[in-house]
Amino acid sequence: MEIRITTLSENTANYGVLGEWGLSILVEADGNKILMDTGMGISTVYNADRMGIDLTGISTIVLSHGHADHTGGLLDVLKKSNGAAVIAHPDIWTPKYVQRSKDDFHYIGMQFTRKELESYGARFIFSDKPVSIAEHITTTGEIETLTDYEKIDDNLFIKDDGQMLPDKLADDLALVIDAEYGLVVILGCAHCGLINNLRHAQKITGKELIYAVIGGTHLFRAGEERIRRSVADLKDIGIQKLGVSHCTGFAASARLAQAFPEAFFLNNAGTRLTLPQ
Repeated sequence: MEIRITTLSENTANYGVLGEWGLSILVEADGNKILMDTGMGISTVYNADRMGIDLTGISTIVLSHGHADHTGGLLDVLKKSNGAAVIAHPDIWTPKYVQRSKDDFHYIGMQFTRKELESYGARFIFSDKPVSIAEHITTTGEIETLTDYEKIDDNLFIKDDGQMLPDKLADDLALVIDAEYGLVVILGCAHCGLINNLRHAQKITGKELIYAVIGGTHLFRAGEERIRRSVADLKDIGIQKLGVSHCTGFAASARLAQAFPEAFFLNNAGTRLTLPQ
């Protein structure tokens, strides 16, 4: 199976396209055009136009979770695509906040109402379980905790009945393509942990070999122990392509580049990749 992966929005950008905090990755495989996340705002649609990519062919949009930097471009994408199936966890409209200081909670959740999005052709499919998009393509559903060292950030909250409660990020999910040369896992932010995401992908597919991991790894706030153990587990998994984006962070990116010199690359806005390589 040939898989074409194009990153339309990311914090940093290749020549000629915009960088914007967030992530959006177009996946083309087995005749399907699937958009994983929609970035923060204008960059996904703008960069698609700059790169000569027609968004009207998108059949499915997958939302990795409800944060604005992954859903903020959704309305603009729907306008361009003339509607699409949108796969997401039921919690994507839960009011989400980041705590910046003791009494400063900043809203970072969904910016649109369901009615507004449906008026532009969104056909929502809500599930906390894996959703099959095609014979060899699925979402992960909720990510099971399978490691003892990956924790969700303690500065992320939801508002429930006026109270701020820790966000368990139940809506965190990934996209998995089961190719004959191994699994290809497309991450959004991996809030539940990079390795938890990968081990969960192995579990739901029954396949051990992971060929490629691309997207946000949420290691930018990770300490030395978590980075060290993540590297060790990635080596145990035996990945052959590792394209990091968005929430990976400079320190973790440098460590991953050193540990995986042949597999590693920075997956920026404008990056085009065809698998296998």
